[in-house]
Amino acid sequence: MPQLASRLLVVTDRHQTMGRPLGMVLEQAARAGPFAVQVRERDLSGGALLAIARELAAWSTRDAHPLLINDRIDVALAVERAGVHLRSDSFPLTVARRLLGPDRLLGISVHSVEEAMKADAEGADYIIFGPLYETPSKAAFGPPLGLRRLEEACKLVQRPIVGIGGITVDRVRDVCAAGAFGVAVISAILSAADVKRRTHELLNALSRAHESRDARA
Repeated sequence: MPQLASRLLVVTDRHQTMGRPLGMVLEQAARAGPFAVQVRERDLSGGALLAIARELAAWSTRDAHPLLINDRIDVALAVERAGVHLRSDSFPLTVARRLLGPDRLLGISVHSVEEAMKADAEGADYIIFGPLYETPSKAAFGPPLGLRRLEEACKLVQRPIVGIGGITVDRVRDVCAAGAFGVAVISAILSAADVKRRTHELLNALSRAHESRDARA
């Protein structure tokens, strides 16, 4: 089974890069360390999405910067090594796995503990859980779930859970203390004035949070 190695997942939105090219922003972030990239440009056609994915794949690697295509299995299959990240209302995980094959990462977004348990049972490689905090990009998914729901999901689910929604450097510790494997961010990195520095701060916060959690275990 493929494994999500990095504890940081960057979700793309080229409209939040402060006018800078998406590829350039992510390359700057990559200089700070490893993270996964979820290509999530919902307003693009398949061809335009494929062009972005291929641009990012030119410098990303399976280990340091694995590439995940949001909800487009066809685009992922056209890009070497790319995995897929499903919406909660997308293909059933079992169908997506059959189409994608056994060797590529397959994740899913969920918005409740029950959905997380279902994704775990159906074999997702990782689960994005949220929104945890108030954030404009996730307002359509309802009120924040909060850390208590995250902690409940982490206790009931075996797959790695990644928290999303309003994540900041200062909140990383609490999210990981609740049991999360890692965090996913959009504007925290894409809109940062100093992308490399912000990425470095998030990676360091994740490292410290897990060292602290391991020390208490």
